[in-house]
Amino acid sequence: MDKKVGQRIFSSANKAYIGFGANLPYVKLAPADTIICAKSALMAKGVRVLRFSRLWESPAWPDPTEPAYVNAVAEVVTTLPPFMLLRTMRGIERQFGRRRSYRNAPRTLDLDLLSYENHCLRTVHLTLPHPGIESRAFVLLPLQDIAPDWQLPGSGKTMDRLVQSLSEESRNSVSPLNDDKMC
Repeated sequence: MDKKVGQRIFSSANKAYIGFGANLPYVKLAPADTIICAKSALMAKGVRVLRFSRLWESPAWPDPTEPAYVNAVAEVVTTLPPFMLLRTMRGIERQFGRRRSYRNAPRTLDLDLLSYENHCLRTVHLTLPHPGIESRAFVLLPLQDIAPDWQLPGSGKTMDRLVQSLSEESRNSVSPLNDDKMC
């Protein structure tokens, strides 16, 4: 059954991509463990994870002296419209101790709705595709792991083109983690 939200109609199975990031421990969980647990929390909310990238490490930004980030991307299918999915993601962030103290602050968990079907949307609370996706190696490289044929909604830019447009320094600053937490 289709759901109407505003003037858009969302089907019962919508593909979305979600970015995961963490650079602070939560209770006794290291950032990599928090990401794996957040994936499970998302699934417990009825969001089906189709594919999950390797875990990647990237330097903190804008202050590289902060702890490094662990990042991943999930391809999901959901019946939730984008605003409800975002609300669910914010609830999971809070569940894992996320506090929004200031922009780009270190965090226990960051979940970003990267894209939702091929929708292009700009509101006060949600922009799709996620702004800045084109310049973020810590998003594009994990996304390339699971969706090498993905294209940026609204521009049609291919994954190869997006990754090639990153600076060599940016690409080299992100690396896969060598651990057993792969999903």
